Amino acid sequence: MTRKRIGIDLGGTKTEVAVLAEDNSFLFRHRLPTPRESYADILARIEELVNLARQNCQIPAGSALGVGIPGCIDPTTQRVRGASTLALNGERLQQDLAQRLKCSVHVENDANCLALSESVDGAAANARVVFAVILGTGCGGGIALSQCVWQGRNAVAGEWGHNPLPWPSAQELQTPPCWCGQTGCLETWLSGTGFAKDHERTTGQSIASELVIQQMRAGNPQALQTFERYVDRLARALAQVINLLDPDVIVLGGGMSQVSEIYQRVPVLIPRNTFTRPITTPVVQALHGDSSGVRGAAWLHP
Repeated sequence: MTRKRIGIDLGGTKTEVAVLAEDNSFLFRHRLPTPRESYADILARIEELVNLARQNCQIPAGSALGVGIPGCIDPTTQRVRGASTLALNGERLQQDLAQRLKCSVHVENDANCLALSESVDGAAANARVVFAVILGTGCGGGIALSQCVWQGRNAVAGEWGHNPLPWPSAQELQTPPCWCGQTGCLETWLSGTGFAKDHERTTGQSIASELVIQQMRAGNPQALQTFERYVDRLARALAQVINLLDPDVIVLGGGMSQVSEIYQRVPVLIPRNTFTRPITTPVVQALHGDSSGVRGAAWLHP
């Protein structure tokens, strides 16, 4: 019997299930909206998707699965903490899913799932140290060491998005609040949401990040300035990662990672703030795109 791996990517707007074959190809994929406001509804949605996967791929009911979430499992309490989907916080997600689905469940941070997927057979395949970034609705980071997730003692390794913006300008010291209770977190500057809000603060225009990029590409001077502020901030934040971790590869995922101009501008800007120069660290787009999270989740169980 061929090995089939089930993964769940529990995102802020959608929840996806996927089944991987032994060659890492997709046997099945399906997405449904995430019921963000109700923990009970989230459990029911995951159960619905897992049952669909089991039925479509003839997977025995007791087969293990992996789940990526926008937070982590606290190693002391075994409850979810730090999740931007607030209904998850304080809940025993891993135990509740295991009981509900009658199988072993492995839960991991979604940025760590991205790092794992891309280090196994993605843009950072076979790299020893991989730092992965999610630049989406939120902003997070994850670390893979030799194709294994690195959680750290407190399950907080790679929690890049909730560090402050380094080397701030005088204007940037007027920092926006973050949902986590801190102010000026990288998430408030570098997420797609933060990018759009920065444009609004400067121009008074409340438009989606995609429209700002369209205007930038059309030569709109205000949108060009917003983008230049963004890549400057991203470069500073990644320079700090290089100074601390010195990864072999930095992989970008999430909606903002699809902006091709980032890969032209950011590598040029990073060395201004690194401890040594030149810097040869590649900054690359996730090979598997928005599939990386669910692929990494499927890889969580042995």
